[in-house]
Amino acid sequence: MTDTRTTVVVITHNRCPELLHTLDRLAELPERPRVIVTDNASTDGTADAVARRHPRVRLLRPGRNLGAVGRNLAIRHVRTPYVAFCDDDSWWAPGSLAAAADLLDRHPAVGTVTARILVEPGGTEDPIVRELRDSPVPRPDWLPGPALGSFLAAATVLRTDAFRAAGGFHPRLWLGGEEELLAADLAANGWWLTYADHLTVHHRPSRVRDATVRRAQGIRNTLWFTWLRRPAGPALRRTLHLARTVPRDTASLRAFAQATAALPWVLRERRVLPPEVEARLRSLEPAQRASTARSYTG
Repeated sequence: MTDTRTTVVVITHNRCPELLHTLDRLAELPERPRVIVTDNASTDGTADAVARRHPRVRLLRPGRNLGAVGRNLAIRHVRTPYVAFCDDDSWWAPGSLAAAADLLDRHPAVGTVTARILVEPGGTEDPIVRELRDSPVPRPDWLPGPALGSFLAAATVLRTDAFRAAGGFHPRLWLGGEEELLAADLAANGWWLTYADHLTVHHRPSRVRDATVRRAQGIRNTLWFTWLRRPAGPALRRTLHLARTVPRDTASLRAFAQATAALPWVLRERRVLPPEVEARLRSLEPAQRASTARSYTG
């Protein structure tokens, strides 16, 4: 069942064993998708290992760690209408890429479709899945699933042209909740984001992760997105909520300091979302405040 509609893009940094396992799983897919890997300056032999074990994978070596912008680099080489992201510790289930392409074929106003995530080795649902499935965002009757306010890069298929038109991932955010800004810009361009329960991504969380650094980046990026795109009232509410709820430690303080230091840049680039998109994000606020899956920990 070769399917030529979708290219898979993976970014990686110093996770050679996890990446090789992911590429092995992707190579077994019946869709036989083209795969592009951006190696973000790994020093553990990742690039050489990929070249030896998976010579058909397009391997990009930018020479420095681009973070999420490594996906932007990969998409320059994508020639298919759809692009599927997964992390170096996650992989798509057989048939899910074809089913996602079918959904996008049928619904030309859908820009992204996010899959159900199963955490391995147990195959249990990630806690975020329930929130995606029960999303409170109002949706039109024709939308094939719940409407979302953002997406998860590790488990989403996007329209390649929509990604490019929205500018891809912002280099300033680098990594950590980087999807939120791109998702809002996709919505502002007229695209709907949806969740599809019949699509599946498997995630075997890597042990090679600095949770505290990732938390600080996530807090900083949330603050930047909030003030780049939200009206003053909602932006202030979200900022105060974060200040009250994040762990009170050096990492959180550093995140707020970095966000504040970039205020001149934020004000220069600030572009408030259209009212209809802001209404979708506002409908998510109660769920975000109550969420345990989205809390900043580590």
